[in-house]
Amino acid sequence: MSLTTLDPRTALVAIDLQNGIVGMPTQPYAASDVVARTAELANAFRARNLPVVLVRVSFAPDWADAVPGRTERGPGGLAFPEGWDTVVDELSGHPGDIPVTKRIWNAFHGTDLDVQLRRRGITQIVLTGIATSIGVESTARAAYEHGYHVTLATDAMSDRDPEAHRSSVERIFPRLGESGTTADILDLLAKTHHGQ
Repeated sequence: MSLTTLDPRTALVAIDLQNGIVGMPTQPYAASDVVARTAELANAFRARNLPVVLVRVSFAPDWADAVPGRTERGPGGLAFPEGWDTVVDELSGHPGDIPVTKRIWNAFHGTDLDVQLRRRGITQIVLTGIATSIGVESTARAAYEHGYHVTLATDAMSDRDPEAHRSSVERIFPRLGESGTTADILDLLAKTHHGQ
């Protein structure tokens, strides 16, 4: 893991840190730790007038907006409790943040995420969230394909399966961007964005 730089126009993108997801057990980091580290990063980004994007996944009650393809293990038909798709309180309440609602793993597909970032001149994103091997990895792949520099805060993400987390961090992420801890990113942010 090694970070080299954060572009002048970098955004934080937090994936699926919402009530119904952070309530599940995650490994290797507890969801509460992922939320706390993401909140720390979000506060640092906001203090430097850098965008914070809060991505959530949600579906219509009848699943009409879910991806229609056949899978062996799809979500269709599940019933979610009220408020399951609400972003956690620790990240909510900042009017300048950019909300994005997705219907699939990848936060770029079928959303205005790319437009929101490009309008602000963003060239790099820092990713956090749950689950590492699903929403985070899918979004990292898409960000790379869209031409963004990708930074992955590996201790501000977690998964239901520790092996899936490890595989993403060790095998996939090095091919998509640069990885580091929350502390590494905060340190680089302080060095490169102190005047903002």
